[in-house]
Amino acid sequence: MSIGSALVRRGFRLVALAGWLAVAGTGYALAAEKSDADKAEIGRAESYLNAVTTLKARFMQVAPDGGTSEGTVLLSRPGKMRLDYDPPSPVQVVADGTYLIYFDKQLKQVSYVGLETTPAGILVRAKVHLDADDLKVTKVTRQPGVVNITVTKAQDPGQGHITLVFTDQPYQLRQWQVTDPQGQVTTVSLFDAESGVSIDKSLFYFKDPTVDQGPDLSAPDK
Repeated sequence: MSIGSALVRRGFRLVALAGWLAVAGTGYALAAEKSDADKAEIGRAESYLNAVTTLKARFMQVAPDGGTSEGTVLLSRPGKMRLDYDPPSPVQVVADGTYLIYFDKQLKQVSYVGLETTPAGILVRAKVHLDADDLKVTKVTRQPGVVNITVTKAQDPGQGHITLVFTDQPYQLRQWQVTDPQGQVTTVSLFDAESGVSIDKSLFYFKDPTVDQGPDLSAPDK
């Protein structure tokens, strides 16, 4: 992550959509070969993610220091995501299709980072390919009823990785874990998830309160 890296890391720690059901280690080496079973699991995960157009869920996030927070996540592919943290957290995170925007309502601080440079960008791409183009699957592990798939940037694996955790019955994304370059892990777990729901597109529009944008010309006349 770049721009305002301290704030962005804090935002992702408040965002990691907690737990995805299994903790992945750090320091993966890029796998030269994958078994047919691994390839099948990757293909299954890609098919699932590409079939999700909208999603609404509650989430619990666990930060590297063990602190927890909860909230609601909305996702609309391609490109859109929103995380609203429950009080007392003042945090809101919005992906508007171009940027991942971290907003601290209490401090009135806003940070922008390119969506494609963040782990969240993987989930909201128009077409998800976990093991092609600029991404590389470094590890696939299986436990009873659970599959973990770890993905990193192919050209810059030192920037960290994301582990996606899927349950088998039903097959669903239940958790993701973001490991930053320092090896700090933020876990986000989803529950009460609903897919294919109608979501107001305006919820993914962020009006920066720190910038004077002039009068709202779209407001209806009184």
